[in-house]
Amino acid sequence: MSPRASRASYPDPMADRTVVDRLLPTDESRDLLGLVRDIAAEQLAPRAAEDEAAARFPRDAFGVLGRAGLLSLPYPEEYGGGAQPYEVYLQVLEELAAAWMTVGVGVSVHSLACWAIATHGTDELRKLLLPDMLGGEQLGAYCLSEPQAGSDIAAMSTRAVPDGDDYLLTGTKAWISHAGEADFYLVFARTSDDRTKGVSAFHVPAASEGLAFGAPEQKMGLTGSPTAYVLLDRCRIPGDHRIGEEGQGMRIALGALDSGRLGIAACATGLAQAALDAAAAYAVGREQFGRPVSDFQGMQFLLADMAAATEQARATYLHAARLRDAGRPYGRQASIAKLTATDAAMRVTTDAVQVHGGYGYTRDYPVERYMREAKVTQIFEGTNQVQRMVIGRDVVERAAS
Repeated sequence: MSPRASRASYPDPMADRTVVDRLLPTDESRDLLGLVRDIAAEQLAPRAAEDEAAARFPRDAFGVLGRAGLLSLPYPEEYGGGAQPYEVYLQVLEELAAAWMTVGVGVSVHSLACWAIATHGTDELRKLLLPDMLGGEQLGAYCLSEPQAGSDIAAMSTRAVPDGDDYLLTGTKAWISHAGEADFYLVFARTSDDRTKGVSAFHVPAASEGLAFGAPEQKMGLTGSPTAYVLLDRCRIPGDHRIGEEGQGMRIALGALDSGRLGIAACATGLAQAALDAAAAYAVGREQFGRPVSDFQGMQFLLADMAAATEQARATYLHAARLRDAGRPYGRQASIAKLTATDAAMRVTTDAVQVHGGYGYTRDYPVERYMREAKVTQIFEGTNQVQRMVIGRDVVERAAS
């Protein structure tokens, strides 16, 4: 019997999942990961392939996660947060991404959009906005990149001009996840011509006058997650929707990106784990020359390399997260984690397609989707070339000091 005949199209990607042997800090966090796996297996994984194929955005899934308390994990209890350490939050992200990458990445993006208000917003703004943000009633988007200013934040041209008690924002943001679907947008705009101290951060509700969106990008992967231009044409927002002081935007953006890179590292690790699990299950069930292909040393070596890459990815993001939880600098380690985990995801998903042979190139199995989804992880939250620049610069500065 052929693999196509013996397995239904879109096999359940959770059916052959390995339960990762995790070291968690508390019994509460172990129970939390169990809850996440249940939600992922019952409500996310079964619909992932179909919704991705139809390019349907799973807005309802974020409501489910919000009601379960999974959008609030790293934030203080006083604002409805879960007060969980970052190492726990990231392992939750990994589990979500292993079931459905669009949802894992979406939670990371949402957390990135909430971070600025949680850390730099006024008490009034936090009390007004954070409960609905963290409870899943409000979904966020993070608007930093521009058509000509991706990783070069200082080159941004979007402007915010005071107009009485308000600001008028004008410009174009590019590659924005959740564009057109989000309820609020964290927008960075220039308030002066100073390259490093001329950027400020703003909270822009989706209903704001002068806010519009481009057509969704036709992407290789993550097709369930809309990505589009955010268009600001004298978009009017109240002055008290500025986050932090004027000129603090660069610091806010870079601080958020360090945390966001860890989120992407965790999601990439989850994707790699899902690909490894699918490949191992296929190798055990597929026979050639009268034996399971998993019996062949060449296959075992390939699976061993995939497993090693996945475990290395997990170790790097957890190390960075534990530094963050301890209040120590972690920017270099965040870049290392993002670089390591996303390169691993690309390699492991590619090898998973190879393990499946010709069937891996079809949509009957999830590994072709995993491979397409892995590619973008090497690009967003700063390309891996930018991560190498960040790491290399830190190495040189430390050697010179």
